[in-house]
Amino acid sequence: MIEFQSVTKQYQGGNPAVDSLTISIDQGSITVFVGPSGCGKTTSLRMINRMVEPTSGVITVDGRDVTTVPAAELRRSMGYVMQSSGLMPHRSVLDNIATVPRLNGVPKAEARKRATELLDVVGLASSLGKRYPSQLSGGQQQRVGVARALAADPPVLLMDEPFSAVDPVVRDELQRELLRLQQDLAKTIVFVTHDIDEATILGDKVAVFAVGGKLAQYAKPEEILRAPANDFVASFVGRDRGFRHLGFTTSNDIAIHRVPTLVARGGTFDGDPAAVTDWQLVVDEDMRPLGWARPGTNTDLIPGGSLFHPGESLRRALDSALSSPSGQGVAVDGEGRVLGAIRAQEVLEVIEAARQVRQAAL
Repeated sequence: MIEFQSVTKQYQGGNPAVDSLTISIDQGSITVFVGPSGCGKTTSLRMINRMVEPTSGVITVDGRDVTTVPAAELRRSMGYVMQSSGLMPHRSVLDNIATVPRLNGVPKAEARKRATELLDVVGLASSLGKRYPSQLSGGQQQRVGVARALAADPPVLLMDEPFSAVDPVVRDELQRELLRLQQDLAKTIVFVTHDIDEATILGDKVAVFAVGGKLAQYAKPEEILRAPANDFVASFVGRDRGFRHLGFTTSNDIAIHRVPTLVARGGTFDGDPAAVTDWQLVVDEDMRPLGWARPGTNTDLIPGGSLFHPGESLRRALDSALSSPSGQGVAVDGEGRVLGAIRAQEVLEVIEAARQVRQAAL
């Protein structure tokens, strides 16, 4: 779909920002460019839509050399999402989203109708369409930025550190939202980040760039974590790459156990927790978890850590169990209702069994 053939970007009087990059980006997949500051990942992204012109080499999209397409036309044919959302402050949300269709000659009413549909696609209420960017949270602004990039239904979506300016909770939500959208839309996405965790969560394939604009490794996330190509990649991925690798192993063998619960009403918990000598899970009347009650108390609500959805990775399972004060991760269904609990020791046993299987296969 997108091909870099010996592409170099050399600024006058300096070292190459990108040095002889050759890479093939698969159609309908998410490819992540990751690396430290100054490694050429953003420059490489911007050469795809000619925001930056290469010094040498050829970039093709669907077999067509991008330099044969007028720059403005090329950019309107691709979605682009940047770090700060880049919304026009004097225009409403709907008019921001409708920008590219309007530039492409789509009638205003039709463009705004498309914009309204996209609000739902990116998880925003239609009532936000009349607001201005300053009236939105950072996460909402980024969702609008994604909607604007999708407005002309482009086959290619370029994303330049789009989630780096929001807090970790919102960032996690946006990452999940992007993966959900990709399941439905199957765009060819090139995503830039400096965060190796984000790269391995989102990428079908990951390109690790080294300082000096050289490609250090290009592979599936699991392979990069399991077998870094060189010392630079191993150092950049970090010493905890084994923990990250758990994100590619399913948790299907982990048992979900019944867990004693207390229902929170009026600031206290039903039942007689003072007579209980073990942790109990506090839930609301719809069986959604609120936290844990320490043994022997009926007013102490302790935050419960991260939740676990059956079928998620071993990394999610272990994080859920280890972040819980009781040592039990709370398993919930798609509606957020309690299914039971998973135990840290059992998660570790499954991890060890999976490790032995991998070793035997080598």
